[in-house]
Amino acid sequence: MSSGVSLENNMPINVCLNIIIFYYLAFPGDPVIQKLDEQRYHYIQGPDGVSHLVDVWVKVSDISEAARYNPDRQNVYHLFTRDNPTVSQPILMGNEGLIGLTNYNARRRTIVLLHGWLESVTADMNTVLVPAFLAAEDLNVIVVDWSGGAGTINYAAAVANTVTSGQSVARFISWLNTATGAVPTQYHILGHSLGAHQAGIIGRNLGGSIAYVTGLDAAFPGWVNNGNRLRPSDAVYTEVIHTNAGVLGYVATLGDVDFYPNGGSDMPGCNSNECDHNRSFHYMGESLRTGGFTGRRCATYLGAMTGNCFLLGNLRMGGLVPKTGSTGIFWLQTNASPPFSRG
Repeated sequence: MSSGVSLENNMPINVCLNIIIFYYLAFPGDPVIQKLDEQRYHYIQGPDGVSHLVDVWVKVSDISEAARYNPDRQNVYHLFTRDNPTVSQPILMGNEGLIGLTNYNARRRTIVLLHGWLESVTADMNTVLVPAFLAAEDLNVIVVDWSGGAGTINYAAAVANTVTSGQSVARFISWLNTATGAVPTQYHILGHSLGAHQAGIIGRNLGGSIAYVTGLDAAFPGWVNNGNRLRPSDAVYTEVIHTNAGVLGYVATLGDVDFYPNGGSDMPGCNSNECDHNRSFHYMGESLRTGGFTGRRCATYLGAMTGNCFLLGNLRMGGLVPKTGSTGIFWLQTNASPPFSRG
């Protein structure tokens, strides 16, 4: 397996660099080569609570920075199980002998967690969801630390790195399955923010065969005109939970099923966009432990955002088991503090 860096469509690094050199020679300065959104600049609140003004129009320098990220070498895979719920064990792609020294069990289902921008293995999403999954079922939980790609303050480069990391994680899963006999139907892949789109990219690169993909308030800036965003076909069943729609989170539908708790924004008990953004994984974690979130079917996502939902049919949000075959848009209300569920 090559460890060379590639851009979208697996373009070799030497080709990428030649293109970058061409642009620098042909166009003085730092030209824009792709407009991911109509709006160029966004204020995005990071996990540290600080708002950063970011440019989502991709420039030559952004591609140059992204080309330095090598996910096959830099991504780290942390395994948690009920036998090691708080201290992870590493799984190294290509090192089959190491798997036998861990608590990984190919007969169990496997959860894959993907953090967002400027985060790492210690992201709040992981501290919430790792114990929630392990309490709910005897599982393999693999936390992907892709901070080598997500840790840059250059948001456009982080968006590009989301794609290459997703391709690399798909290669990791393919290798792990070959080495252990695990199959795609055993997997549930969840990502928050940029990680939500990466979850889709992973599933897409595995032919849509993954059983269950969950997008937790999938990122909005940089994805409006981005063909790599999460799609319904990325897994057998895809579900999206929108909690900061239109600011940090994507507005429109992305999955087979899209939930808009409290209309998809302004979560009860929150007073910041980041708090709203993070409610998605808190709701997911509670759904694993106690369930209770029941959505009412809506005709459109605009109806869901205003609570005008009067169609017949309810559906539970989140949970351990994919609701394969279900489709639609759903609205529900939550409490301001745990337990969030009103069901």
